[in-house]
Amino acid sequence: MKRMYLMLGAAALALGGAAIVGAQMPERNVWGGAYTAEQAERGKAAYAENCAACHGETLSGIDVAPALVGSTFLSNWNNTSAADLFERIQMTMPLNAPGTLGGRTVADIEAFIFQSNGFPTGQLALPPTPQMMTNVRISAQKPGG
Repeated sequence: MKRMYLMLGAAALALGGAAIVGAQMPERNVWGGAYTAEQAERGKAAYAENCAACHGETLSGIDVAPALVGSTFLSNWNNTSAADLFERIQMTMPLNAPGTLGGRTVADIEAFIFQSNGFPTGQLALPPTPQMMTNVRISAQKPGG
């Protein structure tokens, strides 16, 4: 009897895990509002403190630090996910202390970058972990336009 309960419990866990893995978040696009205005405002301050020295106050790039706005940025990140950009920022920035920015700070900076590229605000903030934003697509051109 005990063995049967253990088997039923294992089966329930397996099915529950499969349901969780199979349930994916719906695809979102930066043109549909992937961040909030408040988040971008926090990101503006975090950018000034952690990024502007290399990428410039206007995000246009300085020397070898690339621009974070405009056609080159959009071309480089087109058809990638917000998670890809998040991981790049978190793992490699700031140049003098890579990997030291927390998840919320990175998401806020990313929101400011999106705002600076003209992507509209939305009702949901970018989450503070890349795993939760793999469904957010960066598109250089507005869908249907």
